[in-house]
Amino acid sequence: MAIPGNLSLKQLRYFAAAAEAGQFSLAGRQLQVSQSAVTTAIAQLETILGADLFERRPHGVALTAIGHRFHQHVRHALDTLQDAVGEPLFFGESLSGTVRLGASYTVLGYFLPGLLARFRRDYPHVDFDLIDMDRQGIERGVEAGELDLGLCITSNMDADSGLRRQVLARSRRQLWLAQEHPLAALPQIRLADVAEFPYIMLTVDEGEEAALRYWNAAGQTPRIAFRTSTLEALRGLVAHGFGVTILSDIVYRPLSLEGRRIDSRMVADIVPPMEVGVVSRRDTPLTPVPHAFQQFLVYACSALPDTILR
Repeated sequence: MAIPGNLSLKQLRYFAAAAEAGQFSLAGRQLQVSQSAVTTAIAQLETILGADLFERRPHGVALTAIGHRFHQHVRHALDTLQDAVGEPLFFGESLSGTVRLGASYTVLGYFLPGLLARFRRDYPHVDFDLIDMDRQGIERGVEAGELDLGLCITSNMDADSGLRRQVLARSRRQLWLAQEHPLAALPQIRLADVAEFPYIMLTVDEGEEAALRYWNAAGQTPRIAFRTSTLEALRGLVAHGFGVTILSDIVYRPLSLEGRRIDSRMVADIVPPMEVGVVSRRDTPLTPVPHAFQQFLVYACSALPDTILR
């Protein structure tokens, strides 16, 4: 199908920013343009495509199912364009070799695959010895020199871990709930409101420990009805109204496996973002191949807005 002649890169950029921010006004501030410019560009885009990309809500917007699929394509296109513009920065030498890389569950499943594919396009002769590990195993492997680099949720690390870490992305945490859930009718949702309803706790990647830190800081306690290490099980439970949860936008999807809608809402209390980062040793310089991959990660993630990565 031919690309419409009146489709512009600006419209795609504005759409991506709004999709990731959840608000037209916030997207405008990030892009340093007016809210009306974002609204107009998205209205034009919806007219061109003949479909609604957003559901308008009192306190922001949420992607429709069509909008979510379109956002995945647009994000890929913008990333590819960014790589094409920055490509000369990464071709100073032709590298070959192996990166010994440890990655935790969330990073491996929801953050890393696209970045690996982009890196492979630039460095076709670099291989990865990729291991699925928990954060503690990654830290031990990097410290012992068994891994060149580790990718994990760095916001779970101790401040005095002794390892060098670079934050690649900060992803906001939002409330997930079924469309018909009573909390959806509130103009503002606080943790005290959430605490009145059954809560589904994700345990993988230290999810429960991370969640309880901000619940305890707010003086609240979630009513944990289910614990699960499986995100798809959690999505199904939320979509069918068995409970609510608070999770990062990195793992958010608007539909469960059964096709039921999952909404997301901001929480008024302080809920810190999830930080994903790369970990390396402080006292040992990286060899050229791992160093090239580390630099690529920093470059590739630098264009992603803090706190709103999806």
